[in-house]
Amino acid sequence: MIEKIWFENHPLKYVLWPLLWPLSLLFSWISSSRKQGYETGKKVSYKAPVPVIVVGNITAGGNGKTPVVVWLVEALQKQGYKPGVVSRGYGGKAPSYPLVLNADTPTEHSGDEPKLIFQRTGAAVAVDPKRSQAVQALLPLGVDVIVTDDGLQHYALQRDIEFSIVDGVRRFGNAEMIPLGPLREPVSRIETVDFVVTNGGNAKSGEMPMMLTPSLAINLVTGEKAPVSQLADLVAFAGIGHPPRFFATLATLGAQVKVTQGFADHKDFNQQELRDLAQQGSNVIMTEKDAVKCRAFAEENWWYLPVSATFREEDELRVLNKINEVMEQYGSPSA
Repeated sequence: MIEKIWFENHPLKYVLWPLLWPLSLLFSWISSSRKQGYETGKKVSYKAPVPVIVVGNITAGGNGKTPVVVWLVEALQKQGYKPGVVSRGYGGKAPSYPLVLNADTPTEHSGDEPKLIFQRTGAAVAVDPKRSQAVQALLPLGVDVIVTDDGLQHYALQRDIEFSIVDGVRRFGNAEMIPLGPLREPVSRIETVDFVVTNGGNAKSGEMPMMLTPSLAINLVTGEKAPVSQLADLVAFAGIGHPPRFFATLATLGAQVKVTQGFADHKDFNQQELRDLAQQGSNVIMTEKDAVKCRAFAEENWWYLPVSATFREEDELRVLNKINEVMEQYGSPSA
């Protein structure tokens, strides 16, 4: 319901306004005071010996950050760099931190997004609520650039390049601060980042339009690949920031969807709940982010749909030129 107030101008806002407005003012004051503390040096921030690229947003919820992180890591690898990724690890709880992922790291320890990034890119990935400690855990592995999955508001870690991802359809909703609206920081914050990436919808002047391009569906058990349109009687579910985006993607691919079910972002899935859901159709389709949590108990009719961030060629070149410029300042030219 809160998202309906944020993004759909639901009439309930008038009932909740007296409660949410003062809380929003308090959140705004705490947020700005904290940021100012780091900017003035009253709070200590960590400066890494290698460049740091932050991929985040100014709104609560998922806007498509992880596909941008994957794209950045793969682009850096193609340039000859050795990127490492750090994450807060939302949805996971490790026995100890920092946690450097390997092939056997359980998703419940790392969180779903770090696991997805590790599997897709093969890059070194470290998780820690204190991102500076995650960075320090990766440095002995020879990484020469850090990409952070989220963390635009994590000012305890200094950064060289900032990306802010914007939902091109929902934008900033009612443009109010949490909890009255979806904003973590004022809309003016995006004027200070290096790149504003607009996921879907219509990009405004100066923004980089991004499309999430789906590939073939992949079977979680067999690894078989198939067009989504050839999978009959689908049950679709998504535990991401905005599940309707996934269902809309399926529709554009001509998927035969019988049932859709949205879950909370970073949902810790109950096996029996998903098996009961699966009984309502002939095949199950989910996001890649959900698949990293479901693979251990998946059945042979369960599939996931990978998506990749795609940009205009001129925007890719602009990003890479900026990264190469920063890398040269650190004395870390590509191999």
